[in-house]
Amino acid sequence: MTNNATVAVRTQDKNEQQAPSKLKSIARQFGVVWSNTKARIGIIILAVFVVVAIAAPLLAPYGASQNGFARSADATWAHWMGTTAAGEDVLSQIIYGARISVLVGAVAGLLSTLVAVAIGLSWGYVRGWIAEVIGFIVNLFLVIPGLPLMIVIAAYLQNGGIAVIIAVIVVTGWAWGARVLRSQTQSLRGRDFVTAAQFSGEGATRIVFREILPNMTSLIVGSFFGAATSAILAEAGLEFLGLGDSSIVSWGTILYWAQNSNALLTGQWILLFAPGLCIALLAMSLTLINFGVDAVSNPRLREGARRKKEKTA
Repeated sequence: MTNNATVAVRTQDKNEQQAPSKLKSIARQFGVVWSNTKARIGIIILAVFVVVAIAAPLLAPYGASQNGFARSADATWAHWMGTTAAGEDVLSQIIYGARISVLVGAVAGLLSTLVAVAIGLSWGYVRGWIAEVIGFIVNLFLVIPGLPLMIVIAAYLQNGGIAVIIAVIVVTGWAWGARVLRSQTQSLRGRDFVTAAQFSGEGATRIVFREILPNMTSLIVGSFFGAATSAILAEAGLEFLGLGDSSIVSWGTILYWAQNSNALLTGQWILLFAPGLCIALLAMSLTLINFGVDAVSNPRLREGARRKKEKTA
């Protein structure tokens, strides 16, 4: 009884020691990302869009679909960006549209990354005919052009809502990340700690997700930001082509209705410029953050940045 109690106390102490070390590791990695100027700018831009998306009802002067105003009006004090052809406030739609892009980027990027991690790690660790079957499926998705496949699937499942858009993006966007993770898994499979786990009788699933996966954190995070960027651009493109749900308010649907109402011919260039700029800034912020994530996984980049600062000083 005393021995069991002693073991329990030691296990609790060990867990308490590991928790601060994990927090310190996360804080240290975030410090590396924050020290990168490009990543710092990206984090600030992304934070602004996230705050706007969360606080949209508080920031927007009117409702997203409130259409009781003059149609195709120019900018005034009441409507800073004017109104649409349906009599809706453009600024309010831009603010509410951030919700869809942030949501699609986060959810589709996360789901694509999870699929890529599961398939990429399994493909890189297993051998034999299973690896060949997985490789055939991945290569098939890589060979098929992503945008045409996305358009065909979205057109077939048209008006299915934002969930269908996310599903289409996930189905067409996981293969490249899986291939990158497979290469890294193959390089880690022959390391000593993996060999030791195999000799100790650990199962393949435990080795892959408990031994190999923690050593690929920065690569997986980078894959997430890349997938989220592609998802944001894909959602805007599908909505602009009219293959999404045109009843929702997003930056893509704003562009779609602006094209249908000939906004450029009527002089309402803001209907095209504002949502296009927001899409570009949000995608750029994720790309900039990826520079800092690369520095976490590649020590040479940190050395280069440090030497550059020393030369500047």
